[in-house]
Amino acid sequence: MTAATAGPVGADAGGAGRPVAAPGRRRRRPGYGRYLLELVMVAAAVAFLFPVYALVTLALKNPQQIADSPLSPPTSPTFGNFGDAWSSASLGSALVNSAVITAASLVLLVVVGSTGAYYLARCASGLGYGLYVLFLLGIVLPFQLGMIPLYKLVDDLGWLGTYQGMILFYTGIQMPFTVFLYTGFIRALPRDYAQAALIDGCDHRQAFTRVVFPLLRPVTGTVIILNAVFVWNDFFTPLLYLGGSGKQTVPVAVFSFVGQYVSDYGLVFAGLVLAALPVLVVFLLLQRYVIKGFAGGLKG
Repeated sequence: MTAATAGPVGADAGGAGRPVAAPGRRRRRPGYGRYLLELVMVAAAVAFLFPVYALVTLALKNPQQIADSPLSPPTSPTFGNFGDAWSSASLGSALVNSAVITAASLVLLVVVGSTGAYYLARCASGLGYGLYVLFLLGIVLPFQLGMIPLYKLVDDLGWLGTYQGMILFYTGIQMPFTVFLYTGFIRALPRDYAQAALIDGCDHRQAFTRVVFPLLRPVTGTVIILNAVFVWNDFFTPLLYLGGSGKQTVPVAVFSFVGQYVSDYGLVFAGLVLAALPVLVVFLLLQRYVIKGFAGGLKG
């Protein structure tokens, strides 16, 4: 038998046509480390989802069902808890107050933060670097250190118990973090876009608003969701600055409501679900921008 008529090496009569594995190469099988990692991730997911499950389950039960089986799935959901919590906790006015403060603070943070970050990212002078370091120090230092001077400043301005006092506070407190994210992302963008706009006759303001800012959509989504979560969930500052003004935000309203109806778990948990729902919806709408924008800020 000649070499031309010989079959593939290692092939027998019953295995004609089968591909022969190259010597020294073996199919890789998933090791035990991969399965262990998957089990750890599943356990972490369960640990994070269990409080959400307990929150929703208790919100849909009446006191008798909670006493009998608190964590079992509700057989006959009680949706009336949400209506009672809405009226008892005055969540309508509290949601309006939180929405106004959060939205106005986010607008100022996006406008001022992106503009300032554009200058810091494109300025090569020592002044620009020094200002950037100053903003980084604002991230490191806790704002609680300046709580008393800030309170005195807002009081001198006559803005205690007002929207503008809270908006000014949150804009100043969150501006370092916002500038940090925007600056890193802008540094990662090519300079050619803005330079082409300048060559075409635009000034720096037009080049930023028409060319650069539309490219900042991912990091803008990150800025909005992270700042919105902080402003919406903040409890101590509204309690201090809006105390006795009738403009309490959702966390303060829920705190007062829980203290009043602490024995009615279904009502309390229904109020917590209503308070967390708006920011959860915003997060779900913008979640694809969060990691992308944050990674861009770290890379720059």
